[in-house]
Amino acid sequence: MNKPNRSSTAAKHAQPRWPRGQSALELAIAIPLMIFMLMAAADFARVFFVRVAVNGAARAGAQYGSQSVVTAADATGMIAAAKTGASNLSGLSAAADQCTCERTSSVSSCPPSYCTNSPQATYVEVDTQAPFHTVMTYPGITSSFTLTGKAIMQVQQ
Repeated sequence: MNKPNRSSTAAKHAQPRWPRGQSALELAIAIPLMIFMLMAAADFARVFFVRVAVNGAARAGAQYGSQSVVTAADATGMIAAAKTGASNLSGLSAAADQCTCERTSSVSSCPPSYCTNSPQATYVEVDTQAPFHTVMTYPGITSSFTLTGKAIMQVQQ
């Protein structure tokens, strides 16, 4: 009868030996990568938040101006309404204007595409913009840019 070799039996039941520090090395590689991904996701979310706020501000200004012909002529009021609509954004700037489809008016003329359905209408347009700065710099992407918004509404007669 052959006796089993003691060293071969022990090798079969022995647990594998991992090099010491492997988990620490994996963690040291994974944590910076995860932090980078978290920061990129945060910047991505911030871009959408600012973009929605800038568009909402333009819409608020246009809603104010579209109430009547009197408010349509109040460019200062439309700008104030736009800035109030995005009071949480710093650096927001706005511009407001009105136009009309009537050719006999002293107000500037609207583009022909506005006047197709309503040849006597007056419109207000509010343009907004705000600067955006990323939290981190990313390769190939500028860290600072401007987000714009625009709203055009027909004035209620």
